Amino acid sequence: MAALSATDTEDPVTGLRKVPDLMVVPESEVDAVGARVSSRVVLLAVEVVSPGNPRNDLEVKARDYPAMGVPRYLVVDPRKGAGTVYSDPSQGPDGMRYRKAVPFAFGDRISVGPWSVDTSGLRTYED
Repeated sequence: MAALSATDTEDPVTGLRKVPDLMVVPESEVDAVGARVSSRVVLLAVEVVSPGNPRNDLEVKARDYPAMGVPRYLVVDPRKGAGTVYSDPSQGPDGMRYRKAVPFAFGDRISVGPWSVDTSGLRTYED
């Protein structure tokens, strides 16, 4: 696995393009990665909620990432000291959506797919 930041991801099917704060891709894809990577190889997208535009991370990207084929989406919200792990994208009457959303508080140990993540080092914007 490799973690990338400052790299665009674009879906060849929908044409949607995002720039996650962090994304995890198979190491085999790193050599092929330039300024953009296909969203179909992204294993996890991570976004830190911005204080100026929280709707983009909490609603828009939570809708777009599953449509782009991203299997897991981790949202970290320093405004609230909490976050959500989204997974299980599947087609439904409302389109392709994450069917599982697991909230967490900073300090929890969370499961994000095959990874265990200790969130005790995360800080709120006030810290």
